[in-house]
Amino acid sequence: MKRPVFFASLLLALTIATIPQPHRASTKATDPMKPGTFPVGVTTTVLVDHSRTDAATNEARTLVTEIWYPASDEAHNLPKNKFSDFIPGGITPQFETLLKMAYKKSAAEMNETFWNSAVRDARVREGKFPLIVFSHGNGGTRTQNTFWCDYLASHGYVVVSADHTANARVTIIKSKPILYRNDQRENSAVDRPKDMSFLLDQMTLWNGGADSRFSGKLDLSKPVAAGMSFGSMTAIRVADADPRFKAVIAMSGAPEAHTNLTVPSLYMLGEEDRTIGPKGNARIRDVFAKHQRDGFLLAMKDGGHYSFTDIFKIDKNFGDGVGKGKRGGEGAEFNYTSMETTYAIINSYSIAFLGVYVRGEREYLPFLQKNHWQAEMVWDVKGVE
Repeated sequence: MKRPVFFASLLLALTIATIPQPHRASTKATDPMKPGTFPVGVTTTVLVDHSRTDAATNEARTLVTEIWYPASDEAHNLPKNKFSDFIPGGITPQFETLLKMAYKKSAAEMNETFWNSAVRDARVREGKFPLIVFSHGNGGTRTQNTFWCDYLASHGYVVVSADHTANARVTIIKSKPILYRNDQRENSAVDRPKDMSFLLDQMTLWNGGADSRFSGKLDLSKPVAAGMSFGSMTAIRVADADPRFKAVIAMSGAPEAHTNLTVPSLYMLGEEDRTIGPKGNARIRDVFAKHQRDGFLLAMKDGGHYSFTDIFKIDKNFGDGVGKGKRGGEGAEFNYTSMETTYAIINSYSIAFLGVYVRGEREYLPFLQKNHWQAEMVWDVKGVE
């Protein structure tokens, strides 16, 4: 992910109620095409891995981390999180300058236009909820996929996403902004999977009582590795390296080598992706082709690289998945698939996939075995019993 991405929160008011919905005999599983019934909470924490020294800061590896989760019912009526609430310590003059350089918008303007359904530091709902660890793109941020994180939390999942320090666009640690550094990309390729395993370690401790808010509330039987772009490669790699991860959701990216060919995996790509290009998409298709069982490939016909992010909410003419594009980068002009349809597709197939492979809700299988948007996407399934 090469362009700057500052992201906000969720679109739960997607106009998907008019989309034809498949019949399902059982009412156990929630409708994947609709937001879940739980209000959503969000909280920021800072986690420090003292076993590693960060090459960019020369200090212990520090991860500013966002967590989305199902909240208790009173959150329905509480004030919503603001864009500026994602910034530890608040908006400083230096951060304000960076924001204006990136998007020509002030923090106040972002707060005005920023879609949000999550409630900052809402009380965690009673129950046990499966864990998803998400990895952002190259130069992205931990909040770049809130449309997806909040949607999943509303269906009863906890999503943990950290800034990969020095590979995120900007990270605030100890009131100091740490910017993206291209010279740290190779180090980040090594650190990223370790970051995801460390986050799983920390959430295991939290579930055991290290954080009373989440004590006993995480279902850690089938943790999920997920990511977008560089984060997608990271998710696949950590599932290769760490057997605790039992499923993968990989958006618009795949590594050249992949060894865990049996972990249930949902791969996504945009056929008009201008960032990873045809070679990058061919790599995703190759990974899917080699997958031995329980594999799914979602290809957005008029999707680009940033279709799988929050950038729709910030710049409607961003390109490469948002607004207008040109076929193959040089051909006839066309419109990328709209935000409403794009998010509905990504969210609903994610919920159905997680329902089957994390919660064991086989009622979702008929949904997963069918292409519900034939005009907008290509859907392929392999090795599913």
